[in-house]
Amino acid sequence: MPIVLVTGASRGIGAAIARRFARVTRADLALISRNASRLKAVADDCRQDGGSPRFFQCDLTIERDVAALAENVIA
Repeated sequence: MPIVLVTGASRGIGAAIARRFARVTRADLALISRNASRLKAVADDCRQDGGSPRFFQCDLTIERDVAALAENVIA
């Protein structure tokens, strides 16, 4: 099954997109943000809406974080 990767998923438009995908598609979600506590709350919401979220704290401006993210999302 494809994985929907949502950056900025801890608030605003990113959180709304994650929740919508969870509700409508029941998709496997990879939620990305720098704020782990808010990201966990969004992941919990997505799980309640029927999605299968995994969440990753990552700063997309740091190359080593992005490399680790890529490995973890695929795993």
